[in-house]
Order: sequence, then structure tokens, then C-alpha cells
Amino acid sequence: MNLNTTNQREEEILRELVDAGGSCRVSVLAKQLGVTLETIRRNVRNLEEREIVRKVHGGVHLLEKVLEPTLKTRLDTQTDSKGKLARAVAKIISDGDSLFLDIGSTTAYVATALKDHRDLFVVTNSVFVAHTLASRNNNKVFMAGGELRPHDGGAFGIEAQELVKRLNVRFAILSVGAVNAEMGFMLHDLQEANLARLAIDNAQIRVVVADGEKLGKRAPVTLDALGKINVLFTDAKPDAAISEMLSKNEIDLVCVD
Repeated sequence: MNLNTTNQREEEILRELVDAGGSCRVSVLAKQLGVTLETIRRNVRNLEEREIVRKVHGGVHLLEKVLEPTLKTRLDTQTDSKGKLARAVAKIISDGDSLFLDIGSTTAYVATALKDHRDLFVVTNSVFVAHTLASRNNNKVFMAGGELRPHDGGAFGIEAQELVKRLNVRFAILSVGAVNAEMGFMLHDLQEANLARLAIDNAQIRVVVADGEKLGKRAPVTLDALGKINVLFTDAKPDAAISEMLSKNEIDLVCVD
């Protein structure tokens, strides 16, 4: 997995920072990762140049703009935009279709917009999605296994990956943390990106849903699947640079009014 074209060590540093609440001393990072102080400092300099972290005396802070809030917080923001996007996405899905829905707040809205659909074949790692669509209208819902994360009710790990790899679907409906002209689609979490790539590889039509607030932003992890995404649903007109990126990679744009 590509982390803004960085190496695995930088991914590990970001994970440690997230687990530590966004801030950690360099010496603690070196001890946790089993590397030298100079190795940590070198990787931190690379991350700081890309405005992902800020280095202070003896420590490192993950910049607030790349931190992702909890699912509950995200569900309560941009509600009108996410609702409009969800209804637009739901219109391309027919009764009896098969789809993967990830743990994003926008895809949670998509699940809600699909409550009147029937005979859906749903694969998800989201407790919210599974609860919304299971046991209704003759749907079949396959929930990925593994430990659930407390902040978003998402399942990850080997069990989740094995399920997604085994079940082929027509649609992969994916949320992202940012849409960037240089890096493409970006996420806040490496585990989410790894599972999203598997879903992309096992779907016929790959759809990214992102409200206008995500356009032009950055997040720590690059999805690294530009050549495989088919459609971007958003509610704001992208700038020229993002439009060029979409056109270059033959990604259709649906701008929901």
C-alpha cells in the first residue's frame, strides 16, 4: 500500500501517532518500532514536508486536518450533502443487485437510502450497514468477521479480507477522506485502504462517494487505485486540477445538485 509514495516505516509511524492520540515523543516511537532515533527523525522530516505531521522539540504531532473523527461525529456533519449523494447513488442500484459498502459515514447514508430496495446481496465490514439492511426485504447481508473497532464499528483483519476476496459483487461503494489532484483518492486509515483495494478488485463497478468538503484535501493514506475507479459522486464541482485527474484516469463524474 502506497502512503503518499512513502515507505512502510512512515505508515507505522502514523499508526503509532493515531493510537497515541495524535502526539508522541520521538524516543517512544523509536522504541515502539525498534529502530534508531535517526530513522524516526528522517521519516518524520518526510512526513512534515508533506504537511502530515508537525515536529516539535523531542516529539511529533499528527496534524489535526488529517485526523478522522468518529463515525458518530461524521454522521452528524454534512448531513444534507451526504443525504443527497446517498439518494443519487441508490438510484443506480436495482433490486437484486450485489454490492460492497465500507464503513464510511457517506456509505452509511447510502445504506439508509437503500432501505426500500429488495433482494440485495450486501457485503460489508460496517455494523451500521449490516444493521440497516439485514433482516428486511429479503436481503442477504454478509458481515465481515473480526474484532470491531470501538470508534466506528468496523471489522478489519484477516477474517474481513478473506470474506471480501471470496464474494464478487457488481458494485463497490466506497467513501474516502480526501480527493486530491496529485494523489487521487485518499483515506485516513491503512486498514481501510487495504480492504477497499480488495473490494475494488472483486467488483465490476467501483464507485467513490465524497461530499464537496473532501475535494482538494489530503489524508495520510493513498488508495492507489485510480486506474480502477469508474465513477465519482460528489455534490460540488471539482476544480480544474481534480477534473483533469478524473479525465486522465477515465473516471466519470456525477455532480449531484
